[in-house]
Formats: sequence, structure tokens, C-alpha cells
Amino acid sequence: MHKLGVGIGWRPEIDLTVERLPDLDFVEVVAENLHPAHLPESVLLLRDRGLPVLPHAVSLSLGGADPVDAHRVTHLAELAEALDAPLVSDHVCFVRAGGLDSGHLMPLPRTRDALDVLVANVKAVQQDLPVPLALENVAALLDWPGGELTEGRFLAELVERTGCRLLVDVANLYANARNLGTDVDRFLDEIPLEHLAYVHVAGGAEHHGIYHDTHAHAVPRAVLDVLAALCERVDPPGVLLERDDDYPADAEFAAELAAIRAVVG
Repeated sequence: MHKLGVGIGWRPEIDLTVERLPDLDFVEVVAENLHPAHLPESVLLLRDRGLPVLPHAVSLSLGGADPVDAHRVTHLAELAEALDAPLVSDHVCFVRAGGLDSGHLMPLPRTRDALDVLVANVKAVQQDLPVPLALENVAALLDWPGGELTEGRFLAELVERTGCRLLVDVANLYANARNLGTDVDRFLDEIPLEHLAYVHVAGGAEHHGIYHDTHAHAVPRAVLDVLAALCERVDPPGVLLERDDDYPADAEFAAELAAIRAVVG
């Protein structure tokens, strides 16, 4: 598996910060926000320094019953080639149904039928991508009724049937443990960690007894504890810090990355 190291999610609001961060190993970009033919100077600078730049998509809707939009797949493929990316990623979710876009990463029913749809869509998309596809577990505030598989088994069978890689978001896993009662150890024991591509870490906050994966707060110790539990089982190829709002000073970013490095070892 390609060794990535410790990275951060590049955003235009923090482009100079990302360029200045010490010992940064890789970055991730939101695929839908970039055009392959007109890449931001900051992203090109990082790529030219030799940092892997990984496109992370949010709109393929791979778990949806509607056909995957071919234009979105083409855009992701072209971006991967423009960035010379070692892999691309999206989520185990759906975002569209019946012609409507939810604007959110909606969790899938963990049924055999839903898994069949997801597997078919993933296989179709993989045919049109020049690099491997990694898929991420999402945070949810509800579990659909009638689930036939745990989340770990659902992901394990997805990997077994498609050969995709896993992007494990330990912040999402923590949120689901808090809000839905997901068993963190069981999840980590059930997923095929030999197919791990890299890991996401992010901050959140609790409101009225619900933990929200905000990407706008510092990473809590409890999320780093989930990362530590994962690291007890596998040496992750990469760990990436996500932040999408209320950006802190450079020193705080550097401290959060140092905290991640301390856990990864």
C-alpha cells in the first residue's frame, strides 16, 4: 500500500497555511471544487514539491438507485490524471434520489439489496477511473430499519466484491458510536484493514446530547483515541486532518498534526 504519511485537507481559505506547514506529507482536495484544466497555483505548488494530492469526491452518490452521473466520474478521472494522484475517493452513501439532491451524505440501509446496488455502481465507476477508488464510512444521525449487516460487515463485503480500498474516518466512527451506539472495536475488527488507503481525522461538537461532526472544531481527544485503537490493529498508510470552517491559526493546525503524529508513532 502506498505510504502517504500525515496530511491535511487543502482548502482555498487556508492555501498559504498549508504551504507553510512543516513536515506535511500529502494533501487532499475536494474534487468538485477544482477544474482539471485550471488548478489553483497553491495545489500545483504542492504537487510540484512532490506531495501526493488526492481528489476526494462528495457527489458520485454510489449508493443511490439512480445511475451514477457519467460526467461526475469523467471529471474525477480527469482530475486524478491532472494531479498525478495515486488514488481517488468518495463515500459509502447516496446524495440524490428521484431527481432531488439532498445536499448531505445520506447513509445507506445496510441490507443485501442496498449492498448489491452499491457494488454494481462501484464496479461501473472503477472501469472509468485511471487509479484505485477508496470509499469512506459516513457519519449518520439515524439507522435505517431492517438492517441485515453491521457497518463493518457491510464495508467488508463491499471490499470483497469490488476490490475497492477503504478510507476510514475515525471522526465519523466516533460520531456513530456516540449517536447510534456503533461498537468501535467491532467495527475495526470487522473491516479488512489490509485494504486501508488512509484515515480521516476531524473535530466536532456536542449540541443537545447529539455529537456533530462539524469539521469546524478542534479534534477531541476521544477521536484520537479511536485513531489509536485503529493503530493498534494496523499501521495506517496515511492520516489526514480535515477542517472546513472556523479555521484556526497556523500554530493550532501544526499542533493538531503533531498530536496525530504522536498517536500514529
